[in-house]
Amino acid sequence: MGVKNLWDILESCKKTLPLHHLQNKRVCIDLSCWIVQLQNVNKSHCAIKDKLYLRGLFHRLRALTALNCSLIFVTDGAIPAIKSSTYRKRLNPGNVLTQDEAIKPSSIRRNAGSEFSRMIKEAKVLGNALGIPCLDGIEEAEAQCALLNYESFCDGCFTSDSDAFLFGARTVYRDICLGEGGYLVCYEMDDIERKLGLGRNSLITLAVILGGDYSEGVYGLGRESACQIVKSIGDSAVLQWIASEGFSFVKKQKGSKKQTENDKCNGRENAAEYKNPNGSKCPSLMKIQTLQVLNAYLKPKCHSAESDAVQRILALYPYSRSQLQQICTEFLDWPPEKTDEYILPKIAERELRRFANLRSTASQVGVQLPLNEMPIKCPLSRIIKPRKVQGVDCFEVSWEEMDGLETSIVPADLVQRACPERILEFQERRAQGKKRNNTRPRRPRLEKTPPLGQIDQKLEDLLLEVDQESSLADDATVLCGSVSGDDESIAQIHVDSSIQTHSTWNGNSVNKGFASGRAYCREDDILPALSKAEVIDLTSPPPVRHASGKSKHQDDNVECINVVELSDSENDMFSPEHIRRARELRMFIAGIKDNLY
Repeated sequence: MGVKNLWDILESCKKTLPLHHLQNKRVCIDLSCWIVQLQNVNKSHCAIKDKLYLRGLFHRLRALTALNCSLIFVTDGAIPAIKSSTYRKRLNPGNVLTQDEAIKPSSIRRNAGSEFSRMIKEAKVLGNALGIPCLDGIEEAEAQCALLNYESFCDGCFTSDSDAFLFGARTVYRDICLGEGGYLVCYEMDDIERKLGLGRNSLITLAVILGGDYSEGVYGLGRESACQIVKSIGDSAVLQWIASEGFSFVKKQKGSKKQTENDKCNGRENAAEYKNPNGSKCPSLMKIQTLQVLNAYLKPKCHSAESDAVQRILALYPYSRSQLQQICTEFLDWPPEKTDEYILPKIAERELRRFANLRSTASQVGVQLPLNEMPIKCPLSRIIKPRKVQGVDCFEVSWEEMDGLETSIVPADLVQRACPERILEFQERRAQGKKRNNTRPRRPRLEKTPPLGQIDQKLEDLLLEVDQESSLADDATVLCGSVSGDDESIAQIHVDSSIQTHSTWNGNSVNKGFASGRAYCREDDILPALSKAEVIDLTSPPPVRHASGKSKHQDDNVECINVVELSDSENDMFSPEHIRRARELRMFIAGIKDNLY
């Protein structure tokens, strides 16, 4: 609990800091306070059976581990003698101490077999597997944490007991919240002194007046009146003044419902009312107990800064993967894979922060070593790709020799501080990859495909030209032969009597009209006639067609002669090479048409 209403007095000094504030710091943890906080989340029997408090503790530890925050567990020892009366009242509200017990109290050993003590032991085992040392306090854990903070062995302490400032703490973290936007509730003694004008001595005096674990306090004085009295005296003189004067300065307010009675001890009407455990009101006894309270806060029983116990916990301890897996399997029913998934990325991030601190320290002393010449090998192997996590720039990276961990995501600023060379390598790889992509030959852009109607018409025209060529080849062939001996070379031809052929193309059909004549002539008579007329060459390309669908011969009204071969064999009517070319052309056009549809 600490001091009554002290957190309310210090409310204006409360600060909410991001969780990242604990990066690379060393903090002490009042383990009992953390277990109480985690236990209060769910007080049901199932929560205790399922060890939800231990799960919450595990997630707190892994979050702080990733920040390279060195932790020290501190546990409570024996109950202080001055606190024994309060402790017994909590256990047995009807218990009343005698005057001798009130004057000479004795310390009480804690119950090591209680359920809460078992929780503390499980937390210590979990912390030991994660490399977190534990310091068993002689009496109050918050007093031991405050001493370590006061002696600068740690940067702050986690506790919910407000009397940590009275023991000498300079920075107290009252609460911690994880998850998205994690934060800390922090109080600084510098802020308390500057804003409120209350130093350590003033806070101890407030504890005597307001009451707490060590005293009942003074009846009739609230926190505002107590603060005014303490400030009016001053921090440097308030302890000496209250030790010598006691509470004689406290006067009953006029109009109080309680009537002033003559104190049996000294008969003074204005004596402060101080309710002792036995119900008596005696200024001498009050003064003795006041001195005990002052002494308890100024000289708590703790391990000294030079003790072996304190020096032992200041070393760095490695975590044990196998032990952690075993504990999580036994207590939390987690398979080893789940435990690794939770903790290994945090351990890797911690190692990278330690490497960054090493490079920063070397740079501060003027030693600029390249990455490959560092005495410790960089745990980060390479950067895979950039990532965004909750709006924060990060990198997905691969690790070397990281106890089974291959890849994870770390903040980009951490990579920049630890190994900027890896970022340059990643940027060079990206630039080379983009350059290769730009130098690849691009596929030619396809021309705009005409409408399907035009494609159909062009294919039909092309097929008609092939059919026309074949038809003309069948109807117009030339046969030239030689007669042996005295026979003369003759040629048998069919000559169009009108010397005009009219062809009408429609689809794949051709309508031809001509009058055939039969004549026999010598070769000398035929050749001059053929020289005057146009003879169709079947190996030449088809005639050029115009948009009207008519051939050039038809447009120019050129007279044509259809020369027909009179051979009885149909294989001699057309050239084999021409047949092959026409067949290949038909197959090529048919393939194009199939692809279009």
